[in-house]
Amino acid sequence: NTMNANNKYLTNLLSSMSKNHINRAIRYEKRKAREHGGRHLGGPSAPDYQRGENFGEVKCRDSKVTQPELQRLIREKGISEVDSKAGFTKPAIDYRNSHHPEVRLIQRRRTI
Repeated sequence: NTMNANNKYLTNLLSSMSKNHINRAIRYEKRKAREHGGRHLGGPSAPDYQRGENFGEVKCRDSKVTQPELQRLIREKGISEVDSKAGFTKPAIDYRNSHHPEVRLIQRRRTI
């Protein structure tokens, strides 16, 4: 069953991460949700925040958001805003520009 495999994967992933790291990530998501005037949702496979009809995703890491990842966020989570601390790869920005110009990309409080 793929659902059980996913749950086991998530359980192992979460148990391998320190509680501190998880709490820090959640605090960052909540802060960004407030900055964007939204309400924090969180949880695996759910958007990080919602503001009206818009759903947002927060990425707090050193690696940039790639095109395949951006495609997955838009297609599977219905994301209309992505806030990435590290930014976005050029192919990801080009993909947004040509296929989903309505999606807002944010890096360090600036819209790209």
